[in-house]
Amino acid sequence: MRYRLDIEYKGTAYCGWQRQKNGVSVQELIENALEKVLSKKTVILGSGRTDAGVHALGQVAHFNAETHISPRGIMCGVNSLLPTDISIKKCTVVDNAFHAQSSAKSKVYAYKFYISDTICPLKEDFAVRVKPPLNIDLMREASAFLLGTHDFKAFSSTGMKPISTIREVLSLEINQNQEDIEIKIEGNGFLYNMVRIIAGTLIEIGKGFKPVSTVSEMLRTNNRRLGGKTSPPKGLVLIGVYY
Repeated sequence: MRYRLDIEYKGTAYCGWQRQKNGVSVQELIENALEKVLSKKTVILGSGRTDAGVHALGQVAHFNAETHISPRGIMCGVNSLLPTDISIKKCTVVDNAFHAQSSAKSKVYAYKFYISDTICPLKEDFAVRVKPPLNIDLMREASAFLLGTHDFKAFSSTGMKPISTIREVLSLEINQNQEDIEIKIEGNGFLYNMVRIIAGTLIEIGKGFKPVSTVSEMLRTNNRRLGGKTSPPKGLVLIGVYY
């Protein structure tokens, strides 16, 4: 039987979603908890990786198991063994054809930052501080070039070699609530560090360090060096995965 997990976590303390040799991952802790609940080693497959320090409101994973424990029982049992910065929000039985990664149609990420001359301690775990001034209108103008299907090679970390760097951005919004800013982006897939590079580039445009044309030039030339810095991971949240 196949089960789907909907997971929320604060990524600050972890080396990312995926199991790694150099640190503790979210996947590892959930698998260890599942092994205790189900009395059998269980591998879970996530919708995709999130990097060290990146958070998730709606990560999705699946696993196969034969058990008489109800989905709610699995959820409660696993949660009782997890640290408080990881939580299974839902456990459901799904069709065997469901695959957390390959069945996904799109993903939504949000990058959060705030405009302030001083550090706001209650925001620092989940947002990046940007000193004023910041021109949101310029950022919105530049972000329009990202919509649609493009080669996003310039918006991925150098050294990474995916099979294809073609991706489709379905929507991109820059929302402001006083000093709090959120870049919300939905796409059919994302390259390594793509959202963080987009955020860093748009912020530098808003600061006046780079022209609005930077985004279109990056798409035209595939030149990563034209863009801004890769923004820190703590501002990035996987909002949800759509199937």
